[in-house]
Amino acid sequence: MSDSPFVPQMFAYDSTLRDGAQAQGISFSVEDKLKIVQRLDQLGISYIEAGNPGSNPKDMEFFQRIGELKLKHARIIAFGSTRKVKAAVESDNNLRSLLAANTPAVAIFGKSWDYQVTDILRTTLEENLAMIADTIAFLKGHGKEVVFDAEHFFDGYKANADYAMQSLQAAASAGADALCLCDTNGGTFSSEIHAITAAVVARFPKVQIGIHCHNDSEMAVANSVAAVQAGARQVQGTINGIGERCGNANLCAIIPNVQLKLGLPCIPPESMATLTSTARYVSEIANATFNEKAAYVGNDAFAHKGGMHIDAVTKNPISYEHINPELVGNARHILVSEVAGRSALLARMHRVDPTLGKDSDETKLVLEKLKELEHEGYQFETAESSFQLLVRKLLGKHQPFFDLHEYKVNIHEPALNRMNSSVTIKISVDGQQEITAAEGDGPVNALDKAVRRALERFYPAIKDIKLTDYKVRVLDSDQASAAKVRVLIESRDQFEGWTTIGVSTDIIDASWRALIDSIEYKLVRDQERQALTA
Repeated sequence: MSDSPFVPQMFAYDSTLRDGAQAQGISFSVEDKLKIVQRLDQLGISYIEAGNPGSNPKDMEFFQRIGELKLKHARIIAFGSTRKVKAAVESDNNLRSLLAANTPAVAIFGKSWDYQVTDILRTTLEENLAMIADTIAFLKGHGKEVVFDAEHFFDGYKANADYAMQSLQAAASAGADALCLCDTNGGTFSSEIHAITAAVVARFPKVQIGIHCHNDSEMAVANSVAAVQAGARQVQGTINGIGERCGNANLCAIIPNVQLKLGLPCIPPESMATLTSTARYVSEIANATFNEKAAYVGNDAFAHKGGMHIDAVTKNPISYEHINPELVGNARHILVSEVAGRSALLARMHRVDPTLGKDSDETKLVLEKLKELEHEGYQFETAESSFQLLVRKLLGKHQPFFDLHEYKVNIHEPALNRMNSSVTIKISVDGQQEITAAEGDGPVNALDKAVRRALERFYPAIKDIKLTDYKVRVLDSDQASAAKVRVLIESRDQFEGWTTIGVSTDIIDASWRALIDSIEYKLVRDQERQALTA
């Protein structure tokens, strides 16, 4: 890593903690926000818009504590609005809160669409310009770096270009350090974004121009890139594109697009490889389902299933990959499936036994078993951990960690203290028998508790397993309640995440199969790690 300080040509401005927090189902605690700030700073984000200190006590507490962090790259921004109509800036409570937040920079949003001024704000066009100028001059007088967010700028420009430009001029004349053009309704096309941004860049050549897009027409990333191509040098967005309505522009796509493809560095080059892990980290903190289809950082972004595609990628990845996935901290995934072909299957099998040949009897055995299981309803594209265990068993390389004698499940209704199920399980490990019982909120929860309780005496590391997701899909709905179900269980420990699968006409049996695969995979991986360090 170079000792020279990184100087961005493009400034990445993150609004996950403010705009992202407005997404349905998202709520960050103060501790959550502090953790995310640290991770975004490690990524190399230039600005982190962390909330509105005048809106709620939680944000004010955050701003009181953010000074405890020693940040290397990011400047924290407090967000607020222009002064109120016909009010003095000195007595405006919102502006007082912004000063009390004690951040080096602030973002102020103001109206740039004449309709918003006259019909929503219900004041005169002249008063709105005065509100913008007074607010920014006041904050500059207190030594703040000021970003002016021109709300509804593109709609305003299309309705009354002269007034939209006047709103920017009022901010620039008052000393704004950056003018950010907002596609607040998210309905502008990229060609319009490019043309209008270019006109603004030409009008204000000495002021940094920013772009802030929403995703209501699924164009936020494309629109942001179009603005950058037109000369914008500050790009706003959120990690994973979370935000109100359809979300905000996704920085996890914008950053690599701008840096790797347009050649405009916005984060330190060595930080780019942490982009995928940062995306997953923020998703986990937000307790939000991660989009595996996400460009660059999703698990499926570099996943290949078709046999011809896999063959081509094996020869040269550029045949079906637009970048090297390692550049963004992702990895190529060759999916295990009956349509993937023998070469793809072999690549996965080599993780168990690197000596296997393409036409070996063992490879043929696994391929035939795979086809048989997929006919039964198994799909190993997303359950690679179960596939690895299957290969071990078929090759005689798996030693069972325990033997199940039986388990009994009882359902109790009405439930007492939410515990409506109980499980008794009998297992043995190396000839030592263990009989354990547990109650749970549902039969699967009780089964999970019981098997953990039975095995933790023999394998304490099981305590590290966290079940992060549980999915059930009915496979043949025409069979009604007798239908087969496929259960996927996602698990994690301190090292990695993995997914396992079970299929059965009995949902509890399907869950048991996926659950046991999860535990056995954890124990196998621990053995492998121990062998590497021995």
